[in-house]
Amino acid sequence: MDQTSKQQWFEEIAALCQSKAEEFALLGYDNVTAEDIWECVCQAYKEKPPLHQMVNDVLSLKPNKYMNYLMLQMYKNS
Repeated sequence: MDQTSKQQWFEEIAALCQSKAEEFALLGYDNVTAEDIWECVCQAYKEKPPLHQMVNDVLSLKPNKYMNYLMLQMYKNS
């Protein structure tokens, strides 16, 4: 999946990702951005899923799944 496609998909649900980032901030995860939420959610996509699936994946994202994603990224980058 290329960066251009990911960016176009992100634009479709950016407000939703921002809302989820704000929810995480209320739970004490202050440094989470909408882009971070999007990267976590879209890493499972090989091609564009239906819009309702992307929305569901963002809305159902839990802090535990996000923290697991960050941990995996940290290990991959080290």
